[in-house]
Amino acid sequence: MPRFSIIVPSHGVAGRLGQALDSVLAQSFGDFELIPVCDAPGSPASDVAARHAERDSRVAPVHAPPSAGLAGARNAGMRAATGTYLLFLDGDDVLVPGALAALDARLTETGQVDVLHFEHERAPWWEGEPTNPAAPVLAKTPDGAFAPDRAPHLTGVRLPAWSSAWRRAFVTERRLTFPDGHFTDIGWGGLAMLSARRVAVLRSVVVRHLVRRQGSRLNRPGEHHAELLDQAGLVLERAAELGLSAERSGPLFDQLFAAVLKTAAHPRRLPPDRRAFFRQTSDHRAPGRRAFFRRASALYRRHRPAGHRPPGGSLGVQHRLLAAGSYAAFAALRGTHRAVTRAVAAVPRPRGLRTRLLYRMHLRRPLDPHLAVYCAYWGRGYACNPAAIHARARELAPHIRSVFLVEAGREHTLPDDVEYAVIGSRRYWEVLARATYLVNNANFAEGVVKRPGSVHLQTQHGTPLKTMGVDQSTYSVVAAATGSFTKLLGRVDRWDYNLSSNPHSTRVWERAFPGSYEHLEYGYPRNDVYCTATADDVARIRAELGIPQGRTAVLYAPTHRDHHTGFEPGLDLEAFCEAAGEDVVVLLRAHYFYDRGGRRAGGRVIDVTAHRSSEEVCLAADALITDYSSIMFDYANLDRPIVVYADDWDVYRETRGVCFDLPAEPPGPVARTPDELARVFRDGSYADAESAALRARFRERFCAFDDGRAAERVVRRVLLGEPPAALPPVIPLAERVPAPAAAATLMRS
Repeated sequence: MPRFSIIVPSHGVAGRLGQALDSVLAQSFGDFELIPVCDAPGSPASDVAARHAERDSRVAPVHAPPSAGLAGARNAGMRAATGTYLLFLDGDDVLVPGALAALDARLTETGQVDVLHFEHERAPWWEGEPTNPAAPVLAKTPDGAFAPDRAPHLTGVRLPAWSSAWRRAFVTERRLTFPDGHFTDIGWGGLAMLSARRVAVLRSVVVRHLVRRQGSRLNRPGEHHAELLDQAGLVLERAAELGLSAERSGPLFDQLFAAVLKTAAHPRRLPPDRRAFFRQTSDHRAPGRRAFFRRASALYRRHRPAGHRPPGGSLGVQHRLLAAGSYAAFAALRGTHRAVTRAVAAVPRPRGLRTRLLYRMHLRRPLDPHLAVYCAYWGRGYACNPAAIHARARELAPHIRSVFLVEAGREHTLPDDVEYAVIGSRRYWEVLARATYLVNNANFAEGVVKRPGSVHLQTQHGTPLKTMGVDQSTYSVVAAATGSFTKLLGRVDRWDYNLSSNPHSTRVWERAFPGSYEHLEYGYPRNDVYCTATADDVARIRAELGIPQGRTAVLYAPTHRDHHTGFEPGLDLEAFCEAAGEDVVVLLRAHYFYDRGGRRAGGRVIDVTAHRSSEEVCLAADALITDYSSIMFDYANLDRPIVVYADDWDVYRETRGVCFDLPAEPPGPVARTPDELARVFRDGSYADAESAALRARFRERFCAFDDGRAAERVVRRVLLGEPPAALPPVIPLAERVPAPAAAATLMRS
């Protein structure tokens, strides 16, 4: 029997789950079992847990459906646990080094206790000093093991479940489980401490809790706040059944109603009262502000201990108004504390007084329910995921008018039948103000206001190998170029949906762009063509690009270097062609940062940087050479050879930061020098069985959702509002048929 069973619910925190599990496995004290609780096999969190289980036999994942919530996940973990003591850890929190050794030492010192409370740190997600809110609570307790009567202020409702160790036999004997719904920690902690007979504390930090940027769901607006009253009522009813002494019932009552009044006094947590709202679990009304107050008042009067004296100050006034059921007076008191100004002035505005006034005027007009605005690469043209979604929307949602945004001077890059608005023009600000749907693969301008009822879809424009978003903050070169992370996160706050092409991306986006948006694991619409293009399409594109018949076209697509000031090919391409073989030609596609519409090469090197579509260039290529560009993840959908040219990997990794070790998990051979690169083409090893095996593993990890129907799923879900269950399911990787390579390559194979 292990000393500790550590239960880690993981719903919605796949991006940081690995850090939580690693913090446990790195402990110096090793007598434990680690139980990650995941949604279902194949989910992002389940994949993380499975990889840890392969490495360490102490990891034993279990599953609980998302509908069971946090309570259901923890209960599922407890049913699987076999340890002497139960510990709970949120999936985005960590155990501090030496935590388990300190717990074991303290339990050895105190002897068997039902509950061992300990301190924890609350670490701001971005900056600032961590706090230790448990320290003042535990400071006033006896030094050794003690009965709860000796520390009546230690009620259990002020400490989260992951700030204590719970004896499993005690939990089983008392039939304790986490109550369903939100605020389950209050119900669990209160009920457990009412049943406990022997308690102890450890006055040192065990858990480091990450305070999420988007905040806890318990602090967000919604009808779920009625469940706070459910949990409070559950604990108070149990206390009444036990005939709890006045010394303990008073602090318990005060602490529960401190939480209730904090919610009742918060103007944004509770929705306005609506007669149409009814709770599904009981016959009382949904928690509009007045309804919540009235129900809380009834609970207060029913369970107020005899001789109870309200606290002093403003809180005491709120107690008295709650006892009297005087909502009008309570609302007036709440209003006196409400902020009277908003930070509207901090939101950037369009330049120019007349344009600013025009934009404000359009913002006062109603949203156009049939208007969608698209933009790709800050207005560079008709490209990437926005273009693919736009094209599919014209088929599936023809009632929606679509407007593409484009930079001045690049209007000619759009197809003739695509309606557009030039960025910065009056029409640009008008459509942005009135569009219901806004689709971008980067971000809209600072001055764009997120209107209630509008839907913003962030499609992204690649699978991340390099660090992104706030993860860049520790890399000085890229952080300096990124600018204000505060402004970046302000743009993230406009997102309603964020698109992913694989579980890896979902985890990285969650960490790099913390926000309240919903992940859509639908694949990248721009990659649909890799499953739908025909041999005729490939032949046509090759002819347009000028690829001689019978030649092997190798696409060379290096990424941008943040520590370089301009485009540097990094490779003598003519020399490579000579060394690689007489039938090799190179398609050079520089990063879009360096697309200036000109040609930089000749001979056996064809410059395709300015070509309108990177997808068409990929279809034309028989093989890909790249360094660290995200194009490798897209090209892998074609199941054609990929070679990584990693001549400066160590420098890139240190200056830019990366999400995984590419040379250790490549999509094909890795070359470090020009000679090595030429040799893998000259001897054919770029396309041999070993290369194919590497590519197969890479495709399994990074091509999960790109099955040719991503655009359809996005249009049906976002523009047509169809439920997820009605969308086309993702076709398994083994059943997909990628677009065929050129006939010359097929004959050689």
